[in-house]
Amino acid sequence: MKIYTKTGDNGTTRLVDGTCVDKFNPRVEAYGTVDELNSYLGLISSQLKTETDLQFQKQSLFETIQRIQNNLFVVGSLLATADETVAVKLPQLGAHETESLELLIDEMTGQLPELKNFILPTGHILASHFHMARTLCRRAERRTAEITKNEKLNHLLLIYLNRLSDFLFVCARFVNHKKNQQDILWTKN
Repeated sequence: MKIYTKTGDNGTTRLVDGTCVDKFNPRVEAYGTVDELNSYLGLISSQLKTETDLQFQKQSLFETIQRIQNNLFVVGSLLATADETVAVKLPQLGAHETESLELLIDEMTGQLPELKNFILPTGHILASHFHMARTLCRRAERRTAEITKNEKLNHLLLIYLNRLSDFLFVCARFVNHKKNQQDILWTKN
C-alpha cells in the first residue's frame, strides 16, 4: 500500500464516510487537532516509560496516557464522519471513559496542595509538556464545539475532550508535585 494517494493534491480530502471536503473543513480541523494532541501525548508517553514514581492506585501514568491515545483515535474517527449511519458502525466512546478521567483527576488532586491562584504553565519539563498537551486539547475542544453548533455529533466527544483538558492540567501539577517542583503562581502586575 502506498502512503501517498495524490487525492489531496487539490486541497480536498475524504472523510471516513467517503464525503469529499476541503482540507480546512471544520471536521478536518477538529480531527486534525485531535491528531496533533495524540501525537503530542505520544511524546509524553515516550518520556513516561522510565518514570516509576508517577503511579496511580491501579495503573501508571504511562498506561493511562496510552489508553487516552487509543480513545483519541475513536474521537478522531467519529469527528471524521458526517454520515450518522456510518458513525454508529465505528468504535464508540463510552461515558465510562470520561468517568475514568474524573476518578484519576480526583486521585491526583487529593495528593496536591490546594490551588488558590492561577499558575504559570511551567515547572518540570514533563509538566510543561502536559501543559502544552492541555492547550492542544482545548483547541480540539473548541473545534469540536464548532461542529456541534451546525451538525449532529455525539455529545460525549465534547464532554470527553473537556474532561481530558482538566486531566492534563492536573497531570502537570501532579508531575511538578512528584518531582518536588513548586507550581509557579501568576503574579499580577
